[in-house]
Amino acid sequence: MMRVLLDTNVVLDFVLQRQPFFIEADEIFFRLRNDEFEGFVSPITPINVFYTTRKEIDKTTAFIAIEELLNLVEISKSNNQIYQTALSINFNDYEDAVQHECAVAENLDAIVTRNPKDFKNGSVKVYSPDDFLKYLQTI
Repeated sequence: MMRVLLDTNVVLDFVLQRQPFFIEADEIFFRLRNDEFEGFVSPITPINVFYTTRKEIDKTTAFIAIEELLNLVEISKSNNQIYQTALSINFNDYEDAVQHECAVAENLDAIVTRNPKDFKNGSVKVYSPDDFLKYLQTI
């Protein structure tokens, strides 16, 4: 089964129902619930999702969103080496570098992100939500 890291932006698109991105994010989470792939997030994603959801909606919704997220995905490995390596790879954004290195450490097959260009210097296959959904139709 394919093992995939979901970028924070895809999770936020789903939780906050951000248009027009929600349609694809909702389909990704539907397929995740149907065990069509194994989902992971980096350790920073639940924290960012909680913070953003609390600010944009409310604290109760944020707690519910995190509880549901943690029931669907695994948290990728996290250690000092991941964060140190993320400092040294050629990424413009440290958060993206950390997510990439989490995917590498977990030996994941791909990263699904709305911003594939942010991961262009990485070593892990990257899909946009649309491309990932198309890929799932082929397997």
